[in-house]
Amino acid sequence: MAQAKSSPAKDKRIRVLLVDDHAVVRFGIGQLVNREPDLQVCGEEEDASEALTAINNLKPDLVIADISLKDSSGLELMRNIKAQYPKLPILVVSAHDESIYAEIAFRAGALGYLMKEEALERVVTAIRRVLSGAIYVSDTLAAKMLQRQVRGQTDINQSPVKSLSDREMEVFQLIGRWKKTREIAEELHLSIKTIEYYREQIKRKLDLKSAGELTHYATSWVQRERPG
Repeated sequence: MAQAKSSPAKDKRIRVLLVDDHAVVRFGIGQLVNREPDLQVCGEEEDASEALTAINNLKPDLVIADISLKDSSGLELMRNIKAQYPKLPILVVSAHDESIYAEIAFRAGALGYLMKEEALERVVTAIRRVLSGAIYVSDTLAAKMLQRQVRGQTDINQSPVKSLSDREMEVFQLIGRWKKTREIAEELHLSIKTIEYYREQIKRKLDLKSAGELTHYATSWVQRERPG
C-alpha cells in the first residue's frame, strides 16, 4: 500500500509588506525584518495602487508604509487600507517630521509612526508593538502628546503648517512636489474645484498672497522635510 504524502509545513512567520519609493530603504528595513525568526518580508511596492493589489494577493499581516510614495499619497493608501482591510495594522516609517505628520497618519489609519533616522534601532520594536494592537511613537512625541492632552497646552512657536487640516496638508505636500491642480485632483480622487478651494484655504491659513508664494513655500517645506 502506497504511503500518503505529507503536505509541506505551512510557513507561520508574520508577513510584512514594505511600501516605500526608495529601494535602499526597503532593502534596509527588509534586512532587519528577515533577521527575525518569526518575521518575513512577503513583498515590496513603491506606490499606492500596486500596494493595494499586493495586499489582496499576498495577504500580509502588517504593512510598513511611507507618507510619500511614487506618484501617490501614503495617507490616501492608509485610508484605503482601513476601508478595505480594517484589521490590517499599518506602521509608518518616514522622514517627515513626526510632530507634524504622526497624528495625521493615525487619523488615516496607522497604529505606529517611526522616523527613518531611528528605523535601524527601533523598527523591530515598533513592528511588535503595532502587531500587538498598541500604538507606537517615539518617547519624545509621546511626551508631547501626553502634555497636550493633560494640560491642553500648545506650542506658540509651532509651525503655521500645523494649522492645516489633514486634506489641506496632503494638498500642500503635493503642491510642494510641483503637482498641478489637475494632477492633485486625480491623485486624491477629488474635483478640481475642491482642490482649488483647499489651495485658497491653505493660502489663507499660511498668510500667503499668491499661487507663486504658495508654491515656493510648499516646495521649500517639502525639501526640508524630505532631504535628498
